[in-house]
Amino acid sequence: MGVTGAADIGKDDRTSGDAPPAVTPSTISDRVAELVGGEPTLTMVELAEQAGVDLAKARLFWRAMGFPNVPDDAVTFTPRDVEALRAIGGIVSAVQVDHTTAVSLLRAQSYLADRLVLWQVEALVEDASRRYKLDDTGARLVVLDRIADIAGTLEGQLVYAWRRQLAALVERMHTEVSQRPVGETSNDTLPLPRALGFVDMVSFTSSAARLGSRELAALVQGFEFTARDVITSHGARVVKTIGDAVMFIADDLPTAARVAVNLVAAIKARPNLLPVRGSLAWGRVISRSGDVFGPIVNLAARLVDVAAPNPVLMDPATSERLAHSSAAAEFRFAPRTPVDIAGIGTMTPVELRPAEDARRPDA
Repeated sequence: MGVTGAADIGKDDRTSGDAPPAVTPSTISDRVAELVGGEPTLTMVELAEQAGVDLAKARLFWRAMGFPNVPDDAVTFTPRDVEALRAIGGIVSAVQVDHTTAVSLLRAQSYLADRLVLWQVEALVEDASRRYKLDDTGARLVVLDRIADIAGTLEGQLVYAWRRQLAALVERMHTEVSQRPVGETSNDTLPLPRALGFVDMVSFTSSAARLGSRELAALVQGFEFTARDVITSHGARVVKTIGDAVMFIADDLPTAARVAVNLVAAIKARPNLLPVRGSLAWGRVISRSGDVFGPIVNLAARLVDVAAPNPVLMDPATSERLAHSSAAAEFRFAPRTPVDIAGIGTMTPVELRPAEDARRPDA
């Protein structure tokens, strides 16, 4: 079915008895050509020649994009690929960045694009399955038939979101560096003071084994959407999600503490989600490849492993810092039994609670 048939698929009175659209190879070829800028006409050798780079750099460009190697004589590329490769070469030749940085930038955008299109397509498949009462195969056929028609809208929203996110990062970075004392950091010091937390679902593995695909998707999506909403609305940022866990970061400790206790409470209030446990740590990190690294990342991960359902655990140093902050009155601090933490040693973790919890009889 071509583009004209896509309009019929969008009708609200579609029932599960309707046949899914027939997507023929020629139709898919048309869709792909529309997305990549036309039918492929160039080999790897021709791509390099037209972009004005050597063959090795053209191969590296393609691998950095996250795609498998292709034979040098295979007709794979379009003029749009030439423009992209030429633009990367232009960044280097203009001495704006070096070659290593250019490849890193390319890998970053390609990795995120891969994750983004997967997320978007799976969301569209779920939508088609739910609205048209289709099984997975039928829903994917619907998406295949329609994806090129909405690609322009998705692309425009990506550019909008990227600019907004870059603007927000620029503002945060300017605020931070303008407040740093002279000589605060050196090349041997992790540069970024941050509060970092983990929240993960309890008994996820055993629960997932009992659920069907729809129930499991609803559980994971409910957890992730709730987590992202609470984290971002309080002014923190999601670093990554790993199925049953979310890792977040904040520029100050009180913000991260509010996120941790409110996220546990928000998920506890939803009976269709599993209980969670959390951790919180303060220290210095380094940011690379969209992730953060440093001793506090390992510390926070170990703390969440020893937490019981619902509590948020902190190490003593983080607890002390929060207890002496201007936000201390918002929280209560309860030392727990000392525990042995792998790779760290014996520690007396401190449970973090919102202040109102201390007045509850069960607290």
